[in-house]
Amino acid sequence: MIERIWSGRSPLWLLLWPLSVLYGAITWLIRLSFQRGWRKSWRAPCPVVVVGNLTAGGNGKTPVVIWLVQALQQRGLRAGVVSRGYGGKAARYPLLVTGETSTALAGDEPVLIAQRTQAPVAVAPQRRLAVEGLLAVHDLDVIITDDGLQHYALQRDREIVVVDGMRRFGNGWWLPAGPMRERASRLREVNAVIVNGGEAQGDEIAMTLRPGQAINLVSGATASLDQLPEIVAMAGIGHPPRFFNTLKQQGIKAVAEIAFADHHAYSEDELSRLTDAKQCLLMTEKDAVKCRQFAQPNWWYLPVDAHLQGATVSTLLDDIVQLCSMARYARSH
Repeated sequence: MIERIWSGRSPLWLLLWPLSVLYGAITWLIRLSFQRGWRKSWRAPCPVVVVGNLTAGGNGKTPVVIWLVQALQQRGLRAGVVSRGYGGKAARYPLLVTGETSTALAGDEPVLIAQRTQAPVAVAPQRRLAVEGLLAVHDLDVIITDDGLQHYALQRDREIVVVDGMRRFGNGWWLPAGPMRERASRLREVNAVIVNGGEAQGDEIAMTLRPGQAINLVSGATASLDQLPEIVAMAGIGHPPRFFNTLKQQGIKAVAEIAFADHHAYSEDELSRLTDAKQCLLMTEKDAVKCRQFAQPNWWYLPVDAHLQGATVSTLLDDIVQLCSMARYARSH
């Protein structure tokens, strides 16, 4: 239903329009208060790059964060990641993510990013605390923020926005009548726009998510999708149809497609009932980080990697490398 409302296919968005106007006014005032200096923002001692979005729901932001961290690591930079840690409930913040940190404490995305990149990751609702926590124990060249485009209390040096190329901006209205956190005109102010799927427009960077081999949650064994028995597909991400469509594009027809809410807290009993003895349960990597402790031998996940295309990709990375070099030079003098 919410997809129909946000896309404009349902007239119910008109009922929510007054709340959207209020939401837009509040977000505008918040940003204005930081721009005018009525509220204070904080600048980190090293460059900060925000990877965020203008809309609610899954746009492919986390794969972009992983891609960016790995690309900067390949260029010799020491990158750290900070996140709000949505869905996690730690006793105190900042929380530094380690190999033993559970998703119940940190949230699923920070744990996934830490596992995939081996980069230092810290979580705190106030991202300044997360940055300070990282820099207290790590000598870093750059901080990448997973989300936080609208978190103006933290100053940033570069902004990257990820857009769902198929859904774009729906009906264009603010939450809750539409999917927008900020209006599309905000794109004119950011440093790069990455479009996940669909067609990139103008200077936008085209991106696709490419799946690898399926990985067993218990044994770590790998297999191509066509080697798996009957597949029951599940996804608890911002936009589950993206995962199901990925399987279809690989020629896989699942016997069932089961969508959960984003950041859903799974239980062993809940997932064990989804398959019989002849079937396997195939999930996203984001789901897998929450299920490893009680995984069954017939549970698999499908990792995906972001692939960006176009000459402006190198331009974006070179700009961040130069930014870090200048900041490092300034600190040494």
